[in-house]
Amino acid sequence: MGGRSNSSYAALQERLRQAPAVWLITGVAGFIGSNLLETLLKLDQKVIGLDNFSTGFEHNLDEVKGLVDEAQWNNFRFIQGDIRNPEDCARACSGVDYVLHEAALGSVPRSVEDPALTNENNIDGFLNMLIAARDAGVKRFVYAASSSTYGDHPDLPKVEDKIGNPLSPYAVTKLVNELYARVFARTYGFKTIGLRYFNIFGRRQDPDGAYAAVIPKWFAALIKGEPLYINGDGSTSRDFCYIDNCVQANLLAAAAQDDAALDQVYNVAYGERTSLNELFGLIRERVVAKYPAAADTQPVYRDFRVGDVKHSLADISKSRELLGYAPEFSVEAGLDQAAVWYLQNLVD
Repeated sequence: MGGRSNSSYAALQERLRQAPAVWLITGVAGFIGSNLLETLLKLDQKVIGLDNFSTGFEHNLDEVKGLVDEAQWNNFRFIQGDIRNPEDCARACSGVDYVLHEAALGSVPRSVEDPALTNENNIDGFLNMLIAARDAGVKRFVYAASSSTYGDHPDLPKVEDKIGNPLSPYAVTKLVNELYARVFARTYGFKTIGLRYFNIFGRRQDPDGAYAAVIPKWFAALIKGEPLYINGDGSTSRDFCYIDNCVQANLLAAAAQDDAALDQVYNVAYGERTSLNELFGLIRERVVAKYPAAADTQPVYRDFRVGDVKHSLADISKSRELLGYAPEFSVEAGLDQAAVWYLQNLVD
């Protein structure tokens, strides 16, 4: 599929099948959360899911239900709750071995428009989860950090220990998460791992709404013959990373045994840069196979977006060395997989 294999990850999957654990996924009905759920249930793990459906969807859970067998689905318990409520966090963490904390309000533009709401979810909610997980004695707390933490630091590729000034309220919240995690390690001995995601994409990523990510949005526009917009001149570049690579990083982080790997943050990316113009060509090429009319679609260029960085590229050597991370899917291989899902699910 991706042209690569990872013996560390394969060994971990086999180990988990032999010794199931109890996992909590916050934001379980979202894009990344539902993919983590699918993988863990297929590995016969017991999973508790917490979500308030602010950005997640019941249909994501329904899709996962259809992809696993009945016994595996019965290993899943859903709690409709909110990370801003400490009691919901405590209830969800009870009896849990591993926490995968994905719940957050994403999107730089949304944070610019409503910084208070972003703060409530991403800082207050994060702190509630840290406290609940600490008090419940969970073995590992893995959380979604963000490449936005690099801010205005000019160097490429991005290396974990060199960050700049945040460029948006969202970036501030994600930096604060890392600071809180570090303080909890020093003050309480509660070790965590943060994963700085770089433009994760794939199945079940929502194409609708004002804050939708670029890849699902463009698939939808090309399939439906709608206008397709690029912010700036298209030279802006990102390190796009397929969802299965992200899932791999989460499981490896949760299972990390080496003390040197704990109380750290890691880049989760593929380690290559793709411009928006290149990305447009790759997506159009995959849609044209089923919708030939899309070949005539040209992007509409508009102003660069406030709070965005011009270029992003990750150094993933630390993730490789300490976690055993080896992304299996390139951008092209990931888009091949994503295209199958979008071409099946975005048709009116």
